[in-house]
Formats: sequence, structure tokens, C-alpha cells
Amino acid sequence: MEKTTNVPKTGPPGPRDFTQGSILKNLLTLSWPIMITQLLMTLGPTIDTIWVGQLGRVAVAAVGVAGTAVMLAMGLMMGFTMGSLALMARAIGAKDYKFANRVAQQAIVISAIFAVVIALVGQFLGERILLLITSDPEIVKLGTIYLRIEFIGGATMVFRMTMDTIMQASGDTFNPMWIAAVYRVFHIILCPFLIFGWWIFPEMGVSGAALTGVIAQGLGVFLGIRVLVGDKSRVKLSFKEFKFDFVVIWRIVRIGMPASISGIQRSVSQFLLQIFMAPFGQAALAAHVIAQRVEMFFFMPAMSFGSGAGVLAGQNLGAGKPDRAEKSAWVAVWLLEGLIALVIVILLIWLGPVVGIFTSDPELKSTSIQYIQIAMVGWTMIGFMFVLMNCLQGAGDTIATMIIGVVDTWLITILPAYLLPKYTSWGVLGIRWAITASVIIGGIAMLIYFRTGRWKTRRV
Repeated sequence: MEKTTNVPKTGPPGPRDFTQGSILKNLLTLSWPIMITQLLMTLGPTIDTIWVGQLGRVAVAAVGVAGTAVMLAMGLMMGFTMGSLALMARAIGAKDYKFANRVAQQAIVISAIFAVVIALVGQFLGERILLLITSDPEIVKLGTIYLRIEFIGGATMVFRMTMDTIMQASGDTFNPMWIAAVYRVFHIILCPFLIFGWWIFPEMGVSGAALTGVIAQGLGVFLGIRVLVGDKSRVKLSFKEFKFDFVVIWRIVRIGMPASISGIQRSVSQFLLQIFMAPFGQAALAAHVIAQRVEMFFFMPAMSFGSGAGVLAGQNLGAGKPDRAEKSAWVAVWLLEGLIALVIVILLIWLGPVVGIFTSDPELKSTSIQYIQIAMVGWTMIGFMFVLMNCLQGAGDTIATMIIGVVDTWLITILPAYLLPKYTSWGVLGIRWAITASVIIGGIAMLIYFRTGRWKTRRV
């Protein structure tokens, strides 16, 4: 990290130093709140899918297709948050709290600009975006309603992501957890009232699901602001000496842009995969949505341990301890691989009842089970893919992960997903096998690059 001058290296009293002590204990301390937070994050779209499922397969497909566009926007934003995390984690590791606060200020500026852009995109391009995926008029009509509300209210989602990143980069994973708990409980309670028009609320259908998410995340933003400007945050956010720092903004963008490209192309690939699935009918699309919702729950341990290991990697590199950063990654990988193996066994036993939560349609249920069974094969490499990717990005080495992601997505996922249904008897299942292959190959590629150790000397 480039050095700052005339910056006092003092911080709040008694913050935990994650560059010392037991790596396993530090990893668990950081990761378990992230896991709970990820669980609560997953509940949002999952709850939407469960309640919207009562409206029929068209509504499920519409929410899923529109959700892909939302993921595209959030994938772009996540890259910039990763740039902020890499800079802040190194600053915290070096105990340079003033610079960490400056990074947080500029990250909020980037978030505000991004929120305005996606609101405009949602308003004027929402329907055209969905027409790129499917020409089914019912799906496009409902999906456009959902997408416009999500994008116009996207500021709540963007600012919540930024605030979570600021807290987690500083080593504070507990506050994002309880904030997520509060606004997700609110989401759970409010959602059916707005969808079905219970009590005094209007019956809004699919638009009610979208509006619930916007309102709930707005509550999360309010609670996040209270933490960051109060005494509970390790980096006490202050705008008293605020000024636009284009050098810091450029550093965030420079580090984050490759991660953004990685996120965008993954979301674009979801667009294309849904385009490939569309000719197979509404059940094929709806089953893909259900399979994704189930997978999200089992990706949570990967994302949480990956995020925790990424914070440890960044902070230890900032403290000048590259070997400890690497050891943190391997502890997270093997802990996660054991956990995923246990999850696969449990899900194999209970897969039917789990899918039954989302639908009672026999055809849709059968197709969803097939999709998930294929996905399980790729889950064996999740530990390597997610943990090592997060550690590389936490270290600021985002170009390598971008290259791996782009090659993996287009050559291992999209090309086979296009060819297999056309030239084999696999049909739509060929698309799901292509997705699984990308997880396996991506994990192997991350492992090979991580072992080179080049990320340890990466300057941010």
C-alpha cells in the first residue's frame, strides 16, 4: 500500500488485532457473523420466491429473470466495494485509521454516483433489458415492474453494501450481522402483506415483493449510518474534513474495476444462460430460479469463510505478514471443504422436501431436483474457488481473478451451454452441466495461481 504522510496511526481503544493470535480463532470470529449475515441476505430473494410462487410459475420466472439484471448491477458495484475493502484492510492492518476513514468517505461518493446511474437505467431501459432474455410477454411485463422498482430504489441496496464493506474491512463483522437481522425480520413480516394485500395494505403482487426489499434495505442503511457515525464502529466515519480525493477514488476504481468486470461478466453469463433455457419453456426457467435459491444457501459458508479469509489476508499484508496471510487462506479452504461435504450429504437426504418449499408443481419440482443434483458435483470445489478468490481480491490482486473468471465463464460455461443442448440429447440439463464444469475448472485455476504467491507482493 502506498504510504500516506502526516497521518496519526491511532485508532479506537481496544480494537481486536487480527494480525496476531490464533488464525483459526480469528477466522471463525470474522466468519460466523458474515455467515449469519449472508443467510439473512439470502432470505430476501428466497422469501420473494416462496411468496411469489403462490402467484404461479410466470411470476416466479419473472422475478428470477429480473433478479438476474439486479445481480448484474450489484456485480458491478461489488467490484468497487472490493477495491475499498482492499485499501481499508491494509490500512487497518498498518493501523492507519485516518487513511481508512478517507477511503470510506470516497467509497460513499462512488456509491451515490452509482445509485443515480442504476435508477436511470431501470426507468428507461428496464423492459429492453428483459427482452434480451425472453420474448414471453407475461414474463417481460411482470419482470419489468419488479426490475424498475428494484433499480429506482437501488440506492438502499448500494449504500447498504458499502456500509457492510466498511465495517467488515475494519474487522467488524458483528454489526453488519445484527443490522441484517433487524431489516430481514422486517422484510419477512412485510412481504406477504404487500404481495397479497393483507390487512390495510394494497394487493401489489410482484411489485409488492420488490417494494418490500427496497423498504427493508432502507432500514438497513439507516441502522448502518448510526453505527458508522457512532462509537460502535472501529472506523468512525466522519465528514468534518471531507473533500473529494480523486487519487483515492482512482485507487479504489483501479483495484475494483477488474473485480467489477468479473462480477459483470458472471451476471451477463446468467443472462445468456436464461436465454438458452427460454426455448425449453417456463418450467425450465422457473426451475433454474429455484435451483439458484437453494444453491445460495449452500454458497453462504463459502462466501462467509471467503470474506473472512479475504479480510485476514488484506490486514496481514498491511501488517507485513504475507506468510500469515497465506496460512489464513488454507485454514479457511480446508475448514470449508469439510463443511460443504457435510452439507451435500444432508441435502441428498432432504432434497425433495427442500424443493417442495418452493413449489408443488410436479414437473417444476422434478426439474429443480435434477438441476440441484448436477450442481452438487461442482460444490466439491467451492472452498478453493470462493476462498482463494476472496483472498486474492482482499490482497488487491484483482486482475488475475478477472482473467480466470472471464476465461472460465466464456469458454467453460457459455460455449458448452450453447453447444450441448444443440448437439447432444442432454437438452436443458446440458446447460446445468456447463455451470457445474465452470465451478470445478474455476476452483482449479484459482488454486494454481494462488500457489504462485505473486499476490503477496501486489501493491495497492
